[in-house]
Amino acid sequence: MTRITVAKGDGIGPEIMDATLEIIKAAGAKIEIDEIQVGEQVYLSGNTSGIANESWDVIRKNKIFLKAPITTPQGGGYKSLNVTTRKFLGLYSNVRPCMSLHPFVATKHPKMDIVIVRENEEDLYAGIEHQQTDEVVQCLKIISRPGCEKIVRYAFEYAKQYGRKKVTCFTKDNIMKQSDGLFHQVFDEIATEYPEIENEHWIIDIGAAKMADTPEVFDVIVTLNLYGDVLSDIAAQIAGSVGLAGSANIGEECAMFEAIHGSAPRRAGQNLANPSGLLQGAVMMLNHIGQTETAEKVQNAWLKTIEDGIHTYDIFKEGVSTQKVGTKEFAHAVIANLGNKPRTLQPVNYANGAALNLPKYSRKAPKKKELVGVDVFVHWNGTDPNELAIKIQKLNSEKIKLTMITNRGIKVWPDGFEETFCTDHWRCRFKPTTGNEIEKNNIISILNDAIDQNIDTIKTENLYNFDGKAGFSLGQGQ
Repeated sequence: MTRITVAKGDGIGPEIMDATLEIIKAAGAKIEIDEIQVGEQVYLSGNTSGIANESWDVIRKNKIFLKAPITTPQGGGYKSLNVTTRKFLGLYSNVRPCMSLHPFVATKHPKMDIVIVRENEEDLYAGIEHQQTDEVVQCLKIISRPGCEKIVRYAFEYAKQYGRKKVTCFTKDNIMKQSDGLFHQVFDEIATEYPEIENEHWIIDIGAAKMADTPEVFDVIVTLNLYGDVLSDIAAQIAGSVGLAGSANIGEECAMFEAIHGSAPRRAGQNLANPSGLLQGAVMMLNHIGQTETAEKVQNAWLKTIEDGIHTYDIFKEGVSTQKVGTKEFAHAVIANLGNKPRTLQPVNYANGAALNLPKYSRKAPKKKELVGVDVFVHWNGTDPNELAIKIQKLNSEKIKLTMITNRGIKVWPDGFEETFCTDHWRCRFKPTTGNEIEKNNIISILNDAIDQNIDTIKTENLYNFDGKAGFSLGQGQ
């Protein structure tokens, strides 16, 4: 018997959770439930996180969390509970299977069967943003080696355990050579440990286009947080419906399972909602806790129900569907099919479906780190970079001097183009003069001199070499 935490959520959440629990209990799931309240009512009570401290205690004690969709009130100050939960509990891996149910659910891609493994904790979802000038806001893209290693290894282990043949990495490392470049580098390193599994890399834009057009050429896709968020919704939709897709969020200690769709408040309380997405999350939960026979029974019964044409309104189609049913009736139809298997759709076998047993991340030996320059970001309302260069060069010293100015990443000095549009946010790169080494005191001197010259410095980024390799980007155009 496994004790789990359940949150019924908002909107259609309570209805689809009741249906899901009824199905898995009828299938023989050995679970005990601690129910907590999260979401809209908690937000409106004055708790901007959407969850009470005592509810965190329950989740952390039970380790397994089955969550229905929630509503986050519109307006400032409210935090996304989904993002918060993933980060607080270290749920680094988001797993979203997207499979065609052709010909019973309409799709242009009858052979589609993709699993998207998305990094879940960092990237732009770190949410570190700053307004730096009147015209420029910055959002930091945080990519770490442990984040890359854990998610890439999870993808290969998932493929190995479930008999998948190929893992594809999606990045944009032709542009973001440091951040996405690290993800691609780690992917290539780890892929060598799995010679039996084919591996490949696609640039995200053309890869996404290929996935939308010919999804059957992909098997397991592993990618960064933002790309994975977008890709998995696209994949779920072109497979048939976002409403049919479930999601697992896996960490080293805890795991959360959910539907990928929202709370759909307009459909609440009408016995209309399709519980399939949350049910798919529950099937993944049953596999994770080792109740693979029950997971298999539920999934095959669900496939048989879809195959029988017993459909909720969202996927009902005349000439294909045989009966339009509500939430409760759909659940009862699945329960009636427990023990049956589909005939046209492929039955599942979860003999190898238990939780993956991955090693904990081990930190590598530190590299030789050398300070080789500094980027000083300046708020300046002028438009001529040559004029700014004259001002900034007053900060030069015997050891360090201005070598480049960029605006929105493109080099504008020296040898910039008059046609380049410039905003009020300037990156001024200082490098050591010939034969000199830079020290952090030199950076402090630059900032002190900038105050004397009435130059508005807004941030600095130290430039380092790691084992002799530059750990920073060049300006575009250089």
